[in-house]
Amino acid sequence: MSVKDLVKKSVLEAFNFNQAVSASTILQIALALIASIIMGLLIYFVYKKFFGGVIFSRTFGITIVGMTLLTCMVTLAISTNIVISLGMVGALSIVRFRTAIKDPIDLLYLFWAISTGITVGANMYILAIAAYIAMLFVMWFMYKKQKNAMAYVLVAHYKGDAAGDEIEKELRDIPHVLKAKTLRGDTAELTLDVQVKHSNTAFAEKLRKIDGVDDVTLIQYNGEYHG
Repeated sequence: MSVKDLVKKSVLEAFNFNQAVSASTILQIALALIASIIMGLLIYFVYKKFFGGVIFSRTFGITIVGMTLLTCMVTLAISTNIVISLGMVGALSIVRFRTAIKDPIDLLYLFWAISTGITVGANMYILAIAAYIAMLFVMWFMYKKQKNAMAYVLVAHYKGDAAGDEIEKELRDIPHVLKAKTLRGDTAELTLDVQVKHSNTAFAEKLRKIDGVDDVTLIQYNGEYHG
């Protein structure tokens, strides 16, 4: 079959598509859409479980489910014939998305949702489930590793060099990096990047009890500041 005949056949199928929908086609479409919703919800649950940002966004969770469903719909549409696929590519090429993604991990979830929608739309259910299990393991492993060594920004206000020496002595066994030191009259502000294992922040209370220390603040840090 030549390219001309193939395009002609696709055009005819495009015009006759609404009149030639069989029961098996409807069942296939329904199964794919239902599977895409289920997979989208499963991805949303992973996002909710391992979320580590500032404020949990339910709208982004809805976006994940909707992105999976709509991508599956697009895949089902463009798999029917060449004409529809070319028209869909042309339509999508003029769309411009202006929403800024602040956290790079959100891009991972969006791409995961899109990839799952394409896979389910192509009836590759085993591949979609296998990829979900693999991604679930990766997210769990990285989450567990992150919890074992949390990064904090420590801010301490103190008076006198003796208090500063005591703070340094108390932190000798904790990995830390000096970020800033500000002197205001007889008061000093110390900012450190500290690495804490298993979220053990008991050292903050010891620092607060040092003579000359006014206050101690710990801010968890993983690309964004949040407490």
